[in-house]
Amino acid sequence: MADATAGNAGAGNVITGLVIQQHSKERVNVFLDGEYAFAVGLDAALGLRKGQRLSAEQIAALKHEGEVDLAYQRSLRYLGIRPRSEQEMSTYLAGKGYAEEVTAAVLARLRARGYVDDAAFARYWVDSRTRFRPRGTRALRYELRQKGLDSPTIDEALEEQDEDAAAWAAAAPKAMRWAGLPREEFDKKLIGFLARRGFAYAICRRVAERAWQEYQEG
Repeated sequence: MADATAGNAGAGNVITGLVIQQHSKERVNVFLDGEYAFAVGLDAALGLRKGQRLSAEQIAALKHEGEVDLAYQRSLRYLGIRPRSEQEMSTYLAGKGYAEEVTAAVLARLRARGYVDDAAFARYWVDSRTRFRPRGTRALRYELRQKGLDSPTIDEALEEQDEDAAAWAAAAPKAMRWAGLPREEFDKKLIGFLARRGFAYAICRRVAERAWQEYQEG
């Protein structure tokens, strides 16, 4: 931000009020010459004082910083739902109407503070899927690509995935539900179910065989 103490020559653009917003205690409304002008974050507001005159350049810099701060606060709320990839965050901010330079500044701040990390996001995604909605490597790879992750990052996240265990976790509830079906129909339904979740055919066959033995013959 430009030095807010400079540019005192000329008339107008005098700060006449600095008011913390009622619904966002991290934001401060700036009034110039008795009228609302723009809002900034608390950090930027600490460098301002009533009676201070601002140049046009200072006002432009403060407005930009205020917009970045608002976008950053919104990004934190978005992250409060679940972790996000960089592409997800970029798409979200663009959807809110922020310019590319604002989005870039927000992403840089998020990266610096560890709030956006594609490698960590990939690990989170694989772990979450494995625990709650098991998917095969093929499906996980596709999902992560859709979220903007590159191949090396995806490969690293998938290194330790036990696809057989994930397939069994996905299949077991269905196998119990389909207990009593003829073998051919049982295999067809279970293998199809697993294949649609991105598991390799060989794994689908192994899991179907195990499920038949445990829930039918057992």
